[in-house]
Amino acid sequence: MNSDFFQFSPGAYLAPVVDWLNANFHPFFNAVTRFIETILNAIEASLLTLPAYAVIVIIAALSVVFVSLRIGIMAAIALSFCFVAGLWEASMQTIALVTVAVLISVSIAFPLGVLASRHKRLEAALRPVLDIMQTVPPWVYLIPAVMIFSLGRVPAIIATIVYGIPPMLRLTTLAFNQIPKDLVELGNAIGAPPRAILLKIEIPSAMPTLLVGLNQCILLSLAMVVLAGLVGAGGLGAEVTRGLTRMEMGLGLRAGLAIVAVAILLDRLSRNALHRPRAAAINT
Repeated sequence: MNSDFFQFSPGAYLAPVVDWLNANFHPFFNAVTRFIETILNAIEASLLTLPAYAVIVIIAALSVVFVSLRIGIMAAIALSFCFVAGLWEASMQTIALVTVAVLISVSIAFPLGVLASRHKRLEAALRPVLDIMQTVPPWVYLIPAVMIFSLGRVPAIIATIVYGIPPMLRLTTLAFNQIPKDLVELGNAIGAPPRAILLKIEIPSAMPTLLVGLNQCILLSLAMVVLAGLVGAGGLGAEVTRGLTRMEMGLGLRAGLAIVAVAILLDRLSRNALHRPRAAAINT
């Protein structure tokens, strides 16, 4: 018997679905594209309009004021390396891509995580979906995104959003499940409205775990954005792809080190900038 009889080809079933989506939801996809491009262009303009040294000084100064002197020095060194390596524009494009993807991922994952912590059936329904999303190889997300949005930065951000949602959603649900019930009952006892309980009791209590989720979302988004250089996302991922296709070891090495510098910068800033206000509140 022909072995092809037992083979399953999901592409034969998915291709008509994608064609139907493109035919019937084209205005919606165009609106999503314009929305993402508008935000992305605004962030890129804010990073690339000023000279590189001015941006380095501003970011380092803000890091010193809002985080610490050590983080400010680290930020200056990381950004200076990206400039000296000749990858300043690509680095800023990568930071802009990560920023947009993380903002949208958190805006989707946080409310879903809060709802999942309150409704166990929703949490049970989301659990297998999140398992699949975190098991699928990252580059697989690029395929449907490119099929719907074509090549460019928008499919890269869409794929990054999908890849960055699971860790933030899981840890948001975990954070709210770990809130002591006594605190919530105390808020109800004094007659606090649900919004006040959420903002003044639940979110501050869940903040340590939420920060871990945000940190993981940022780092995974950076990894996905770099991989998205394969589909024309630009940034440091495009430089890595160019170095690989042209067998230029120097370019690939410089781009790889710039990615490490950006990753360290985003990791330290996200971790320390958000921990400091909490530590200051505890000390007072």
